[in-house]
Amino acid sequence: MVKSRYSGATYANGNHKSQQKAYNRTAKGKSLIGNAQRLRKKLGLAKGDPRDAAHYKGSSTEGRPQSRAKNRASRLKIRRTA
Repeated sequence: MVKSRYSGATYANGNHKSQQKAYNRTAKGKSLIGNAQRLRKKLGLAKGDPRDAAHYKGSSTEGRPQSRAKNRASRLKIRRTA
């Protein structure tokens, strides 16, 4: 039996919670979170808003509000065909 690198609880997207917590503590993880929070505030998106703050390609400061499903579809492990 092969033991997996991470065990325990996972998020809906398949990431292991222990792995994600460790990543969020790195410099890159902190900058991603900070940029996302900054853009949400700039766009005036409140907590619970059904839209995400979608960054324009190559930019960490500019973006637009976009539906969650459309914004997160690019990161799905299983691609949608429809």
